[in-house]
Amino acid sequence: MSFEAGKLLRAMAELPLGPVRLMEVCGTHTMAIAKAGIKSVLPENVTLLSGPGCPVCVTPAEEIDAVLALAMEPGVILTSYGDMLRVPGSRPGDSLLRRRALGARVEIVYSPMDAVELAARNPDKEVVFLGVGFETTAPGTAAAVLNARERGIRNFTLWSILKTVEPALRALIAAEGFSVDGFLCPGHVATVIGAEGFAFLPRDYGLPAVVGGFEAEDILLAVYLLLRQLTDGTPKLQNAYPRAVSQRGNVLAQEMIARCFEPCADSWRGLGTIPASGLRLREELLDFDARARFAVSVSSEPAPTACRCGEVICGRIAPEGCPLFGKRCTPEDPVGPCMVSSEGACAAAYKYGQVV
Repeated sequence: MSFEAGKLLRAMAELPLGPVRLMEVCGTHTMAIAKAGIKSVLPENVTLLSGPGCPVCVTPAEEIDAVLALAMEPGVILTSYGDMLRVPGSRPGDSLLRRRALGARVEIVYSPMDAVELAARNPDKEVVFLGVGFETTAPGTAAAVLNARERGIRNFTLWSILKTVEPALRALIAAEGFSVDGFLCPGHVATVIGAEGFAFLPRDYGLPAVVGGFEAEDILLAVYLLLRQLTDGTPKLQNAYPRAVSQRGNVLAQEMIARCFEPCADSWRGLGTIPASGLRLREELLDFDARARFAVSVSSEPAPTACRCGEVICGRIAPEGCPLFGKRCTPEDPVGPCMVSSEGACAAAYKYGQVV
């Protein structure tokens, strides 16, 4: 432990606070917290909870089912980031990896532009990019769609599962029984939307909010600042990641998102349908919308499951609180997305023996 980390921990321990519940709203924070063993060194009165900050984890099973059906469409090449290939749908073991074994053409790409290039090389195929993520990945996805349009690549389409963070946090705060004293806000999202994108937390809900980085000392500093706000009784927004995050964010990236997408209602695992929380292509770009091109629908009925990922990502239970954790559900044979994703709370707890 560095001198600075030890200093922050001693300062936390001296604050006159009772039990405190803080939530990190980023899957990268969740994994960094587990890897560094931060929960084990915090004062006993401080609890860190994982929030809906893993885009793979918040994608509901019925959305995955629709994508699985799309992968089997004749002439389709489905492209996605690697994490999505192992996410199961409503049937245990049914994933894009399984569909690939059954003959579907499913390709891992490292950026949406890779999918555009794949479409250019395969003009006789329909290449679909499965766009997943928050405001962080939305600009790159928008750029790929615009690039395909400019080049006249008409066999490229986007299946958007892109979501935005603010509506989800508002829905979470309004949920019955929800109780959190402050938020560690996602540094990656804030690089795009700016630190001010989280000003609604203290303004509308009186909750402390700190934008934090991802090194252990960054996280400890953010936690200390949250505890300091609670001690002083002065909830506000603080940017503890100024080397990457500005107040207004990346205006060019924001303009790119606005140029391509418009808000829409979207379904979140554990939170249900939230108005204006998703991003769909604007009407002038519907030629590149896979949902419009293919006759594949998403069920409106959530599939029954014993997996409790939805409760984990809403801070209702710790990963170990799920009866499947580490037994029926492991990284080798995952039941839910929280055990699949490299940013999933269950994957972090399993890998690092995280104790809440």
